[in-house]
Order: sequence, then C-alpha cells, then structure tokens
Amino acid sequence: MVIDVPASSQVHRQVVRKEADVRAIELNPVVRLHYVQVQQPDMHDPSGDLRRLYEALESEWNLTDLVCDLSVLQILQPTLRAGSWQVTVAVHGAKQIIGVWAGLHDRGFGLAVDIGSTTIAAHLCDLLSGEVVASAGVMNPQIRFGEDLMSRVSYSMMNPGGAALMTGVVREALCGLAVDVARQAGISHEDILEATLVGNPVMHHLLLGIDPVELGGAPFALAVDHSLTLRANVIDLKLHRNARIYVLPCIAGHVGADAAGMVLSERPDLADEMTLLVDVGTNAEIVLGNRQRLVACSSPTGPAFEGAQISCGQRAAPGAIERVRIDRETLEPRFKVIGSDLWSDDLGFEEATKATGVTGVCGSGIIEVMAELYLAGIINQDGVLDGRLSARSPRIVENVRTFAYLLHQGAVEMKITQTDVRAIQLAKAALYAGIALLMERLGIDHVDRIRLAGAFGSHIDVKYAIILGMVPDCDLSQVRSAGNAAGTGARIALLDCTSRPVIEALVRRIEKVETAIEPRFQQLFVDAMAIPHKTATYANLRKVVDLPAPKESSSQSETRGRRPRRKDRPTAD
Repeated sequence: MVIDVPASSQVHRQVVRKEADVRAIELNPVVRLHYVQVQQPDMHDPSGDLRRLYEALESEWNLTDLVCDLSVLQILQPTLRAGSWQVTVAVHGAKQIIGVWAGLHDRGFGLAVDIGSTTIAAHLCDLLSGEVVASAGVMNPQIRFGEDLMSRVSYSMMNPGGAALMTGVVREALCGLAVDVARQAGISHEDILEATLVGNPVMHHLLLGIDPVELGGAPFALAVDHSLTLRANVIDLKLHRNARIYVLPCIAGHVGADAAGMVLSERPDLADEMTLLVDVGTNAEIVLGNRQRLVACSSPTGPAFEGAQISCGQRAAPGAIERVRIDRETLEPRFKVIGSDLWSDDLGFEEATKATGVTGVCGSGIIEVMAELYLAGIINQDGVLDGRLSARSPRIVENVRTFAYLLHQGAVEMKITQTDVRAIQLAKAALYAGIALLMERLGIDHVDRIRLAGAFGSHIDVKYAIILGMVPDCDLSQVRSAGNAAGTGARIALLDCTSRPVIEALVRRIEKVETAIEPRFQQLFVDAMAIPHKTATYANLRKVVDLPAPKESSSQSETRGRRPRRKDRPTAD
C-alpha cells in the first residue's frame, strides 16, 4: 500500500536546500541566437527560402553545413515574411537549426536540473548572460514508492509497471519545475531551448524510461554510461518544442551523472593535492584523487543522515532542529530550528517559533547532537549511552532496556535513543569505509582537501562531521562544503559546451571500486563504527577540539533490563 500526502496538505513543507552556488563559468552555450537578413526571393532566383537562410547564416555568422528541424521548416515561410525577411535563428551546436523568430528575438534560456532521490532542483539560466534568473525545488515524488534507491528498485521488481509509474511522476515533476522557474522569470517555458540533467544511476535510468532492475544486484550493470543528447519531448519534458537535453555520463553502477557533475564542478584532476569529494545522501558517492589518478565508489549509508530511521528525525522543514549545543557541565541542550536565528535559550525563542513549533531533528541537527553527546561524555567512543549520568542530569532517562537523552520536551517529546545512535554509527561507518577503500587503492594515508556536497553536505558543520568520524582527519581549513556541486556541474555543462567533452573524458579516466565485492570493506566498516574511529588518531582534529578520553561502557547502561546470560544467572546453593 502506498500512502501519499500531497505537498498542499502538509503543515510544514519540505525545505529543498539546493540553491545555485555563485560560480564564474565561461559562457559558451551550445545554443546560440543569430540575427540575419535573408535575401528575398525573385523570379530570377528559384532557390528555396531555407537555402537562402543557410546562405545568410554562412555569410553573416560563418555557419556552414547546417541542418534544420522539420518543425522549424514548417513555420519558416510565414516567419520570414512576418519579419520582413529579418529573423532570429537558434542554432544548436553550430549545426542544427532548432528555432526561428520574426525580427530580433533576444531571449534564450536553459535549464540545469539535479534529480536527487529525495529532492529535485532546477536552475533557469539566461543563455545570453549566464545569469541564474530563477530556481525552484520539489520533493522527488518517487519517495512514495521507496525512501531510498534500493527500495525503488525493489518496487520496480515486485510491481509490474512500477518503473513506468516512477518514470511518469518524476517527468511530471520536471515539467512542473520548468513552468515554475519560467513563471518566476516572467517568460514562457517554451523559451527554454536547452536543458542539462544530472542524477544518480537509478534516477538517471528512471528519467529515461529504463527499468533500473539490473542495478539491484551484482554486477550492477548500467544500460548506458556515456552522455546522451536527446530531444526534450522524448522524455515528455515540456520546453521549446525543439529543445534538446544533455544528460551527463554515469561513472559506474551506483556512481552516477550527479557524481560526474560534482567532478566537473570541483575539478580534482587539476590539482596536485589529494582531494576527497563526497556527495552525502542515502547512497554516498565518493571520488578521490588528483591530477595523476582518480578513483570512485559508492557506499550504502542509508537514509539516517536525512532523518529517517531516527526516532525524532525528519527532513529539513520549518521547525526542525538544525543546530545543537550541549553544556559539558550541566548536560543541558540548546538548539536552533529552521526558520529562526534564535537559540532555544534566547529571549523571544518561543514567540519566534510559535507558528512552526519544534517538530523534530533534521540531518544537520542529528550530526551535531550525536557529536555533542560524544563531546559531553554522554556517549562513549563505542556509542554507548552512559546511564550512570542519570544521577547527574534529568536529561538522561530510562528508555525500555537502555537509556536515552531528552533533547526537548514540549508538544513533541524528542529523545535520542541508543537505537538512534546506532543508526548514525552504521551510516557514518559505511561512508568512512568507502573512503578508506579508495585511500587504500591509491596507497595513501591522508587527504589534503575534503569537499562535502549535496543538500545534506551543504548544511552540516564540517567540524562535527569530522568529530563524528564521517570522513578522515584533515586540516579543518581544507574542509568545506561544495554546495550543490552536482547542480553546479549541470550549470557548467549548460553554459559552457566545451565542458561536455571534458567531463566525458574525465569519466573514462576514473577507476571504479565496487564496495560490495571488496573483502576489506567489512573490517574497515567495523573500525569506523567507533567515534571518531577505532584506530585513526585524528591529530588535526585534536589541535582544535578537546576530544574526551576513552571510557568503558557502564555495566548499568549495557545490562539494564536485559535478560541475564547463562553465566550471569545466580546458581542455587
């Protein structure tokens, strides 16, 4: 059974955190507008109107060997005459005429789209100036069929027609976004002449109408891994009737076009420093290397980082806790919620949050509260909640057979339970183990730079990510958010056509590592379960953060409510 709550019926709408990053991009779009004066026909020259248009484009713009879309040819004659033989022509790739307008037409737009498993973001760009004129985002409607990627693959496997259903809803969402950004910019969606698309392999396949069933098991074969240039109407995308779309190439079975976009945005191949790129999501995509060599893998982190599988977790929305601090002495928390700049202990916080309330903890808040619990000594390096602290603070409360930390007590009571801690440990260990595999493949013991990408990676405090052990130790000044790097890569491919062969060549250079068949992954995963890590020293982190000394798990917190094992049971006299 699928239960879908429409966005219009939701009290707190999801915040789509995939803004367009400020970036200097060389402007060289694949679609260009050319204004020409076409020779009028006469009785002495029997050539057709299209031939004379070709001649004008060659004479005035040095464009040769052109071809013309049939739908353009069908309107060419009335358009030439309406413009008194002066027209504006849209040419794709200096070869294909895709549009014609009477007189001077100086409006040409392109759409860069990042299709994530949770959210979809679209940025409308002016192809003449490169400016981002409008942006919009929506929740991916495929969520109703499965929270994570493999759930959606399973839905396709178990339900005949399931893949087609998921294809239909994501295409409908894209059309809605195109209309939305066009409305914001005061244009028609038919003024959009080009689109570039990135997404993980499952999203990529479903958008193209390809059943992703082969991605559900080894060897995780892609139907296609190279880039594609298609007519937009082939995927039911309602733009200009002759608009084209460019789909960036995929890297491997679970390292998709979004990772390719991230590489295009950050260009680790241009640096000597060893650079780690991580797109944090339900399936983390990881690229590591420098100008000499690049390797990539994916790691199954699951949806815990986005609030799923956490008892008080939620996606980013007004009222969600996004920042947390815990007093080391009193163990009292204070926090910030989305929609307010005030901390919970500031005067006026209750009034400022009256409309939204405090509704849950989103991904960035989950990372911070877990790291703060560790720094305050409430959980130890093994992630075990210390029940003995209940004598010191009422925030440590009994919770079935273990203990929990009471983060907030209001209309919604929020506890961080032992199960919550374990869920985050499993997710961060999977992420770290994937990175460690790539480091071993390259024969290195440290990285010089770390860039955290994606909607989640863009909003977490990098210091807390390292405290928790999500990524390896690194000089904190060299760790930063890359913003929506996949979306930035899509914009680069949209605005600079010379970047397309660059990323296509780069993807062929990247070596793929499949974590599912690597025997070392399990041991690396086990070591990474500790906070921040079982064996890594994190020397750079210790220079700026006072990490607590290791402490043993208390017998009280470990055995409370647990049935004694045979050797624990008392014997009869």
